[in-house]
Amino acid sequence: MFTASEPAARQASSWESGRSAVDNRRMNPPRPPSFPQGLPARIEDASAWYGPDMAARTDWIATLSDAELHELKAASEPWINERADLTTITRERFVIPTLAKRITATLNELLEGRGFVLWRGLPVEQWGRRRCAVAFYGLGTHLGNPISQNAQGHVLGHVRDMGLSSTDPNVRIYQTRERQTFHTDSADLVGLLCLQTARSGGASALVSSSTLYNEMRARRPDLAACLFEPLATDRRGEVPHGAKPFFEIPVFNWHIPRIPSPASGGGPGSGPHGHLSVIYQRQYIDSAQRFPDARRLSARQIEALDLFDALTDDPALNFTMDLQPGDIQFVHNHALLHDRTAFVDWPEPERRRYLLRLWLSPAEARELPTVFAQRYGELVPGRRGGVPSADGRTRAALD
Repeated sequence: MFTASEPAARQASSWESGRSAVDNRRMNPPRPPSFPQGLPARIEDASAWYGPDMAARTDWIATLSDAELHELKAASEPWINERADLTTITRERFVIPTLAKRITATLNELLEGRGFVLWRGLPVEQWGRRRCAVAFYGLGTHLGNPISQNAQGHVLGHVRDMGLSSTDPNVRIYQTRERQTFHTDSADLVGLLCLQTARSGGASALVSSSTLYNEMRARRPDLAACLFEPLATDRRGEVPHGAKPFFEIPVFNWHIPRIPSPASGGGPGSGPHGHLSVIYQRQYIDSAQRFPDARRLSARQIEALDLFDALTDDPALNFTMDLQPGDIQFVHNHALLHDRTAFVDWPEPERRRYLLRLWLSPAEARELPTVFAQRYGELVPGRRGGVPSADGRTRAALD
C-alpha cells in the first residue's frame, strides 16, 4: 500500500487534501518573490517530486524475476555457512550478470533521477534470514561499498526495537519503536531489507529535499537562507577520535563541482553549475544544544527549522509505503529525507519488526562540499561516510 501522508493515522483524508493542494498550486502558481542575493535558483529536475504524484505511480517498483532470484541464490551459496564472513563479499566475488542491467539502471535512478527504488520478491520465508542477508549484502556491493553504521563497525545494520528511548542522548532513534521524523543518514545511499513487519505502524516515508528547498524558497526565502548557515548536530555518543561530540554542517548545502557533469551540474538537486545536498536530523540538532561549545540556535534559525519540519510532514509533499517481507528499498541520502512512523510490535519476540540496513558509498556518487568531511571523514566517493568503528574493524553480524 502506497499513500501520501503524514503519519499513518491521517493517511486517507490527507491524500485527497494533498492532491488538491498540489493541483491548485500548479494551476495558480505563486508570483515569484524577491530572493536574497545568492540564494540558488529553483530546482527543476527529476528529484523535485511531490508525494501524491509519486504515490499514484508504480514505475519505481520492480519485482525480481525467477531468473534473477535463481542467480542471487547461487551467488549467495559460498557465504551460507554460518562461519563465513560477510564482509569478504565484494562485487567481483558476488557474480550476478543477469541482474547487471537492473543494477545499472537502479544506480542511475538513485544518483541521477528520483532518488529511490523498491525491489520486491526476495523469498524471506523460503530462504531464511541468513541467505536473504547474504543476497542483500551482495546486491549492495554492486551499488556501492558498505560502510560502518556505528562505533561497533557494523556494516550490516539491524533495525528493530531494542526497548530503548530517544530521551537517552546516546541512543539513536532506529533502536526504538518511536517515530523517527524525517532525517538523513551519514551515507550516500541507504538500503533496507524488510524481514518482518510490526503488528501495526512502522511505515516508511520519503520526501524530496529539492521540493523542500523549492517550497521554502517560494514561501520564506529569508528562512531558506538561514538553513545555509552551519548548525550543530549531536553525534549521539559516537564520536571519532579527536572530533567534537557534534558536527556543524548546514541543512542546505549548495556545491559547485570542480569538474561539472555534461548536464550543467547534473543529478538530483542540480541547477546551473551546482547541486543541493541536505543533511538533517532535528532531534539531534536540538540535543546538540546540551554542549556548551555548540553554536546557539537563533530565534530565526528555530523558525526556519520549524518551517522545514512542517513541510516534511505536509501530505502534499511526502508519501509513505508499507514495506513487506522481501521488499528492498534503496534511497539516495543527499536528495531525499526518510522517516519511519511509530509502531506497535508483536508480543512474541520471534515475530517482531525486523529490517536489515546497508549504508553504501558508490564510486559514482556526487562531489560533496568540504564541510561534509566533519561527518563523512574523507570525501572521496566510494570511501566516504559512516561512523568510524572504535577499533578500525568492520563486522557483518546476523544478530
